[in-house]
Amino acid sequence: MKAYELEVTDNLEDLLAVLPGHVSAAITANQVGFGYGDLIEIVMDLGRRPEARYHGGEVDLSEREVHREDLAYVAGRIGRFGDDNRAGIERTLHRISAIRNRSGIVVGLTCRIGRAVYGTIAMIRDLVESGESVLLLGRPGVGKTTMLRETARVLADELGKRVIIVDTSNEIAGDGDIPHPGIGRARRMQVPTPTAQHSVMIEAVENHMPEVIVIDEIGTELEALAARTIAERGVQLIGTAHGNSLENLMMNPTLSDLIGGIQSVTLSDEEARRRGTQKSILERKAPPTFGVMIEIMSRDEVAVYSDVTEAVDVILRGGMPRVEVRHRSEDGQVHVTAAEPRRDPRAVSSGARNRMPPRGDRRDVVDFASRQVLREIDEPVELLPIEPPSPSVGAAEGEVLPRLPRGRGTSAKPLRVYPFGVSRNRLEQTIESLNVPVTVVRDQRDADIVMTLKNHYRRKPQPLREAEIHGTPVYVLRANTGAQVENVLRGLFPAAGGAQESGSGRTVIGPRVEERRQVVAPSVPDALSQQGNPLTRAMVEAEDAITRVIDGASPVELTPQGSHVRRLQHELAERYNVASRSRGREPNRRVEIFRAGAR
Repeated sequence: MKAYELEVTDNLEDLLAVLPGHVSAAITANQVGFGYGDLIEIVMDLGRRPEARYHGGEVDLSEREVHREDLAYVAGRIGRFGDDNRAGIERTLHRISAIRNRSGIVVGLTCRIGRAVYGTIAMIRDLVESGESVLLLGRPGVGKTTMLRETARVLADELGKRVIIVDTSNEIAGDGDIPHPGIGRARRMQVPTPTAQHSVMIEAVENHMPEVIVIDEIGTELEALAARTIAERGVQLIGTAHGNSLENLMMNPTLSDLIGGIQSVTLSDEEARRRGTQKSILERKAPPTFGVMIEIMSRDEVAVYSDVTEAVDVILRGGMPRVEVRHRSEDGQVHVTAAEPRRDPRAVSSGARNRMPPRGDRRDVVDFASRQVLREIDEPVELLPIEPPSPSVGAAEGEVLPRLPRGRGTSAKPLRVYPFGVSRNRLEQTIESLNVPVTVVRDQRDADIVMTLKNHYRRKPQPLREAEIHGTPVYVLRANTGAQVENVLRGLFPAAGGAQESGSGRTVIGPRVEERRQVVAPSVPDALSQQGNPLTRAMVEAEDAITRVIDGASPVELTPQGSHVRRLQHELAERYNVASRSRGREPNRRVEIFRAGAR
């Protein structure tokens, strides 16, 4: 028992009494090496040796294999198996689950140790006492039911609330008609069959006027709808659900209603253009049933989403929700840290600008760094205005002058142009006549810039939408003529000749620049570099090293950085198809960039 656990009640002697003698004797003998407190479950399978599972590993309990008589011995001393093949021992929290063959005969038993551990909800007590409905998620065996039981006791005994437990498998309050004292003064309603759990949930609200309802294992659509009905009546819900993260729940069509539900919405052309997204996006359907969600990562660590509404909306916009991590030390002290935004890589994207790009998508490193920087800051970055270009350059009013992407436009690294609706032959002839380092590509994802016509740009076809989403500059020409193409290239490469007179073309850089504006905001990395952001400097250093390695330089070691920055630098190297590894020890651990196959 840990220091913060005030009391642990496991009634293990009652479980040992129903086991065969050679099994219970072996468990008692193992108490010296492992201790009862670390025992998780006892497994008995026909024709195999019985084993005990502890937190530290698994132990065979006997050289003798399990016989049918052993299984019948246990089954005859416990309660009746229900429709879910679960049984228990009266007034204990132990759960015995059966494995049956095709004929319905028991061929295996899993005896799960049930414990009432007092003092386990210190990490989330403030959330439970707030009156908000709380949903607990976590993998099997992480302690969801134990925390649920202690929550019911605290609400009933210490806060004096009317608490009803809907106990489908008798796992919260134990087997038998008299509930286990671990739930305190909370009342327990048993469920005749697991398929009737939703009806008992509604019955509890209608007949017994509870202030709090505690539910274990919400797993069907009917139960999710019943939970919403209860929440809409003003009753606090404390429950668990199948799943171990918020993203898992969002992708589960059966249980997504617990966090508000997800629906597809079709936007008008104007609204989609204003948002910079595709026309069909995903949005939250309704307010979530549970206002707070807790991911139980271990017995001593949880991740808290204190506002489920905001977290779901952020994920659907393609962002990463902020999460609060709470960790409990050995002395019982709870430490709260605001972790970096997290996102499940399988999360669904709604087509927003800041959605996660596919692994094979090669974008400019500055745009990649800006997205990483935005995850690190709490307040929006103030974009500093740039003075309008001087009239001598030849830009028309409201136009934005072309500029080369960082590191491109040299003979070693020519500018990659993707023409959409623009004559490829005219473009290649103009490139040849101006003698500029430009190459024409056939895939928008490989391009540094995109050239298109005004009519195409107004319709916003898929390639142009993807270019804007990925931050690729889009240059819009008024007509499909060589003069229009030449104007853009002369603006990008002034050495090839001065820019032509204004009025012949209009340039749109990226999805952020609106038409007919004289003041243009720089990109996020530019604004952050002016503020001396260390992450931006680290990413620019990594980009320079990657460029040198691609050009044939020997391996380059970067400045020592923290683990988070090193991970971003490794991801950047992977996107550019170069190898990387971490070297040294903290605090001087650093990333080395080198060509793949060189070592």
